[in-house]
Amino acid sequence: MSQHLHRAIDGLKNQLLNLSALVEESLFIAVKAIEERNAALAQKVIDGDRQIDLKEVDVEEECLKILALHQPVATDLRFIVAVLKINNDLERIGDLAVNIASRAKALSKITAPPQVSIDLHDAQQKVQKMLRTSLEALVNLNELKAREVMAADDEVDEINRSVHKQVIAALKEFPADSERLILFLSVSRNLERIADHTTNVAEDVLYTITGEIFRHKKME
Repeated sequence: MSQHLHRAIDGLKNQLLNLSALVEESLFIAVKAIEERNAALAQKVIDGDRQIDLKEVDVEEECLKILALHQPVATDLRFIVAVLKINNDLERIGDLAVNIASRAKALSKITAPPQVSIDLHDAQQKVQKMLRTSLEALVNLNELKAREVMAADDEVDEINRSVHKQVIAALKEFPADSERLILFLSVSRNLERIADHTTNVAEDVLYTITGEIFRHKKME
């Protein structure tokens, strides 16, 4: 790797880490807003999305600049390609965190006491851990961490299916609580989609390390 390319890739890594930190914080605050029914926290996530969008554009532009000026090959090229994909997944996670924050604002306005409880704590914790672990895998190019994330995706899928069944049953028994139940169902779905995007990040980390494309493959 030439000295100029080395510096450019180091700078790109820093940009991606800055974006990662913003996205992780956005999800953390969105989940907290749901737990506390806190509209102010939810609004903080919504207001911060513009910064995530701008940083996503910066990372993409830097990737294209490196490709044009330095024409990287082999591992360096795989890294740039992976960053372009990961960059998009992180931006989407930021959007989904905004969706969750919007549901938190709506939940904060419902004053009637809940007639039935839908527990999203386990899903929230698992998804936050998946995002954190996928970013650790990215920073350290750690294959084991990446595979850990991919294995956890099925657990979140199962929780989302369980929540869906709970909500459908509760809607029949407690129709007066339908607004709250539908909001919880939406939060669960958004968490499941975030898990999918963190899995994409893990797959792209594995691609960077091994050169093998893992999307659509079942982990052994």
